[in-house]
Amino acid sequence: MLIKRRDFLKTSAGAVLAAGCWPGSLRAADGDAGEFHFIAINDLHSLDNKCLPWFERVFKQIKTHKEPIDFLLVNGDLANDGKKDQLGQIRDALKDLGIPFHAVCGNHDFQTQADRKPYEELFPDRINYHFEHRGWLFTGLDTSEGIKYQKTNVQPHTFKYLEETLPKLDKKKPVVLFTHFPLGETVSMRPLNAEDVLKRFKEHNLRAVYSGHFHGFTERKAGNTVLTTGK
Repeated sequence: MLIKRRDFLKTSAGAVLAAGCWPGSLRAADGDAGEFHFIAINDLHSLDNKCLPWFERVFKQIKTHKEPIDFLLVNGDLANDGKKDQLGQIRDALKDLGIPFHAVCGNHDFQTQADRKPYEELFPDRINYHFEHRGWLFTGLDTSEGIKYQKTNVQPHTFKYLEETLPKLDKKKPVVLFTHFPLGETVSMRPLNAEDVLKRFKEHNLRAVYSGHFHGFTERKAGNTVLTTGK
């Protein structure tokens, strides 16, 4: 599926991989960037080494995708209990895949309500950040509130990041958000202040939001933006 800079076409639910992974493909309208492909995955819930054979099968399937994959978006809950060994084994498995990956934190990546030190140590600078790929801006946001899983609020440090960062970004470039908690309207377990996050992008070219947490496929539309959760 080709997606032009100003003509976002939703990723087909029918293209979802068996493990709950689903691909996206983006292309800038000016043609200088060319086509590229990525896969969004979420809620891996790494528990112990008994999980590794399953991860190996999932990642093997990713590697056999018919198009080359430029990177993965990993939308939170990499671990089940936020423990160092759980996070370490999934980090190593992702590295062994040989495809660049960009993660955000989920509620299960905390050890306690106030402690996510293992995540921060093993995934440095992966709280609130952005990167550019072939003319598209990808922004990973921390939407967690400790280990809470519902009736949550996106925390002040994320809004501070947006206030400091968004004015520096080119408003014409298409933006893709990836988060753990869903931002789509009426989706279960959406943060109470999710709308405040989306409002920050009112003057930007927001095209897509990829999220997890819900453990099911959902799709919502807000103007030109398609907001989805993956299996």
